[in-house]
Amino acid sequence: MAKQNVAEQFVDILARAGVRRMYGVVGDSLNPVVDAVRRNAAIDWVHVRHEEVAAFAAGAEAQITGKLTACAGSCGPGNLHLINGLYDAHRSMAPVLALASHIPSSEIGLSYFQATHPERLFEECSHYSEMISNPQQMPRLLQTAIQHAIGQRGVSVVTLPGDVADQPAPDQSFESALVTSRPTIRPGDAEIDRLVELIDQADKVTLFCGAGTAGAHAEVMEFAGRVKSPVGHALRGKEYIQYDNPYDVGMSGLLGYGAAYEATHECELLILVGTDFPYNAFLPDDVKIAQIDVRPEVIGRRSRLDLAVWGDVRETLRCLIPRVREKTDRRFLDKMLKKHADALEGVVKAYTRKVDKHVPIHPEYVASVLDELADDDAIFTIDTGMNNVWGARYISPNGRRRIIGSFSHGSMANAMPMAIGAQFVDRDRQVVAMAGDGGFTMLMGDFLTLVQQDLPVKIVLFNNSALGMVELEMLVAGLPSYGTTDVNPDFAEVARACGAFGVRVEKPKQLAGALKDAFKHKGPALVDVVTDPNALSIPPKIKADMVTGFALSASKIVLDGGVGRMLQLARSNLRNVPRP
Repeated sequence: MAKQNVAEQFVDILARAGVRRMYGVVGDSLNPVVDAVRRNAAIDWVHVRHEEVAAFAAGAEAQITGKLTACAGSCGPGNLHLINGLYDAHRSMAPVLALASHIPSSEIGLSYFQATHPERLFEECSHYSEMISNPQQMPRLLQTAIQHAIGQRGVSVVTLPGDVADQPAPDQSFESALVTSRPTIRPGDAEIDRLVELIDQADKVTLFCGAGTAGAHAEVMEFAGRVKSPVGHALRGKEYIQYDNPYDVGMSGLLGYGAAYEATHECELLILVGTDFPYNAFLPDDVKIAQIDVRPEVIGRRSRLDLAVWGDVRETLRCLIPRVREKTDRRFLDKMLKKHADALEGVVKAYTRKVDKHVPIHPEYVASVLDELADDDAIFTIDTGMNNVWGARYISPNGRRRIIGSFSHGSMANAMPMAIGAQFVDRDRQVVAMAGDGGFTMLMGDFLTLVQQDLPVKIVLFNNSALGMVELEMLVAGLPSYGTTDVNPDFAEVARACGAFGVRVEKPKQLAGALKDAFKHKGPALVDVVTDPNALSIPPKIKADMVTGFALSASKIVLDGGVGRMLQLARSNLRNVPRP
């Protein structure tokens, strides 16, 4: 049997760890690894047009599957392009292994052509970033990187000079079993005892849930029912907690709606459940607060806590449910449910008033029709900016749909690249990218990747010829909008020129038919919807520092606007609310 080189061993270990694709752009120092992928039947090379897309795609695949994924960039500028997508993956807790190919090892430190220091560059967006400078470091260093990515849920970066990749692997390589899944973590008895005591002492309890509730929907609902608690959520918790939820009071934050804010401020005990919600201006400072999270490093960094509980959400709630005293008084819960429905009633007019005739088309209407026509198990990838508003308010989760975006990192141009990674997981599952024209054009070259790979991604382009969220920030700050307008082509014609399905929609009556045609199309499709650039509805009284950069350092006000089918859900919940 021929002796393996380092690149071949590298690829074999990735395949053994469950990696099925490596996204990237080929070139020079990366060639030995790409060639090893070519000869390994267990792993595929996915050629993209920009390395940032490679990292976004890998991060999206990891979020959908929960398994390790990989991306790669060649030396210098090649791997440097990975950094934004890796930041997003790391902040989204997606297990990604990034290979940063490097210049010849003999030239490191000598200002060689394309020289950078990848092992330093990626430190802030990874749990582990190290360089293989000697074949004897393999496979231990790579195995260590893999276990950091999986165990700590985030990015690991391995820097590998091209000449080292081409060298023979050690004769007697040290290979050990790999960690490929995470354990569940149960809190200590003392913390459980104290949390039970806090819950039993409080007459009014509210749960505020984040992405850490993934896989714990049943436990959250059972616990909320037992303690008669309203349940609010952050944006990243929406897909896991909003559906089949008779205790739902909406979402808090700038994009929020309903009575989540009131429920978190009018309770006696607020329990933060699996959330690192960053906007402390929306959190109360005069109620008791407990926080449950599997990541101890995030506990207490957003608000003052009365109790910190380190544990997996599902396991923690399983410990609590049989021990807490069942509450019988529903008055606080019913009050918040009614406030939630009333709040939605008050803003729904922004959506219902002649939107099916308005030209340019209301983006709210586009999102609502999309929500109704998309598959029940569709994956939605959502661009940062105003599309976050429409996705948060109009895309209805149901336990089968997935909704992902750059919700923690806040990068533009994420929707289409994430759709690439999501679609590779299952070519038969509907993947819809809700893209803004600004984000789409930033990485538009990789629309060709959809065509080349024959990925049936459906792009719904909210085309308002503007950077809408930036205009909103300027407006609220009292500044005239400047540098925010785009001169766009007919994107449907662009799509057709690339070999994909493309249709342009300028009138509301054309929308449903265009979406249905795109969904029926077997390959990639783009629906270019010309939307109203003035759809930046905000309350009439709002201060500049309330929205700028999403910092929300002093904000306690949410955007006004429609809320789609959520009003119907709230009304359904009210059927069980006793009338005075």
